[in-house]
Amino acid sequence: MTLPALPEKSFQRVLCVVAHPDDMEYGTSAAVARWTALGIEVGYLLLTRGEAGMPNPPEETARLRVAEQQAACAVVGVEHLTVLEHPDGVLVYGLDLRRNICREIRRFKPDVVLGGGYDIETPYGFDQADHRAAGLATLDAVRDAGNRWVFPEQVDDENLEPHSVRWLIVPRLAGSGATHGVEVTGEPLRRGVASLEAHAAYLAALPDHPAPADFIPQFTAMGGKAMGVEHAVLFRAHDLQAPPELLTDDAQE
Repeated sequence: MTLPALPEKSFQRVLCVVAHPDDMEYGTSAAVARWTALGIEVGYLLLTRGEAGMPNPPEETARLRVAEQQAACAVVGVEHLTVLEHPDGVLVYGLDLRRNICREIRRFKPDVVLGGGYDIETPYGFDQADHRAAGLATLDAVRDAGNRWVFPEQVDDENLEPHSVRWLIVPRLAGSGATHGVEVTGEPLRRGVASLEAHAAYLAALPDHPAPADFIPQFTAMGGKAMGVEHAVLFRAHDLQAPPELLTDDAQE
C-alpha cells in the first residue's frame, strides 16, 4: 500500500519547531520548498542557536550558525525565522520551553505544526537529547496554545489569543511509522539539498560528513518508494481535530 499525500491544499501556515540550526535541512526542508512554492506560509522556530555544535568559541559559533540558518531559509522561501537562546546541548523539557513554543504558536497561528520526534531509539541510533526535549515540548505546547488558562499571561498581557492547531506532523524515515508523504521530486529536492549546503562552515567542522547531494536524494528516494513517486519526504501526521479512532464507525464494526 502506498502512503497518501498530506492534504497540502488545506494548509495555510506551517510552523516548524526544531532544536538547532540545520535540523530542518536533513531532508525536511525539501517539503518546505514545495509548500512555499504553493503559497503556504512557513515559519521556523529554533530553540537554540547551536552554539555547542562546533569547536569555535560558543558566541562565535552561535553567530555563524544563525547566519547560515538565515541563508538556508532563504533558499526554501522561509521568511519568518525566530531563534531562541535556550542552551544548546542541555535543552531541558519543562514549562519554560513549553511556554516559549506556545507563545510562537499563538503569534504565528499555524494550522500545521511540524515538530521533532521524542523517541530515545531511532532507525539511525539513539536520538540526541535536545531533539527529544524539543519534540515532547512541542507536542505539549500545541495543546497548551489552545487553552486560554495555560500561560494566561500571554493572553492577558501580550494580547495573544489562544490558537488551536489542526495538524501535528513529525518527519519519519521509510518503514518507521510514517502515515503520509510530500512529493519533492525535482525543484523542491534541489532546493532542499541547497539549504543544507548553506550550512557550509558547520558541515566543514564535522569529520567525514557526506556531501548533502550524495545522501539526501537517497533518503528521499526511499520515501518516494513508499509514496509511489521518485522522491518524497515522509511524516507521521496527526489530525488533532478528528474524532478519536475508537469513536469512529470503522472502529465499531
